[in-house]
Amino acid sequence: MMTAKMTIKSADAIKEGLTESAGLVVKALISSGIAISIAGTSRPASGSEHKFSHALDIIAPKPALHGEQCGVGTIMMMFLHGGDWKFIRDTLKIIKAPTTAKEMGIKPEYIIEALKIAHTIRSERYTILGDRGLTEEAAESLAVKTGVI
Repeated sequence: MMTAKMTIKSADAIKEGLTESAGLVVKALISSGIAISIAGTSRPASGSEHKFSHALDIIAPKPALHGEQCGVGTIMMMFLHGGDWKFIRDTLKIIKAPTTAKEMGIKPEYIIEALKIAHTIRSERYTILGDRGLTEEAAESLAVKTGVI
């Protein structure tokens, strides 16, 4: 939570090509690493959004950057959680991170397929995607409602 709050608070200061921006991001990554170390698992920093990203890595012929995919995944997973997904989307826009499939250079069909199979990635980790995943219709609806496709 501390890492997320730190990044959100600094969103206006995170700009491409600024050394200070890199420092802010590295500081957030270090605190995330500390949480992982304390927990003895990457679970505190890796949920359904990461499953989605890894599924895209498998499916898309040319995946985007891991962080970009996780960001887009976070928008959709927060929607499923009933949280403020628009705030996440808008914060990502402030730092000029992609928030859509088009901005990542990924075709909509790969987004839908990744959503359908994401639950199979590290299946021992239960997430909002459940143990059966999303249907084609649910995956498409999710991506459309959040503006990802």
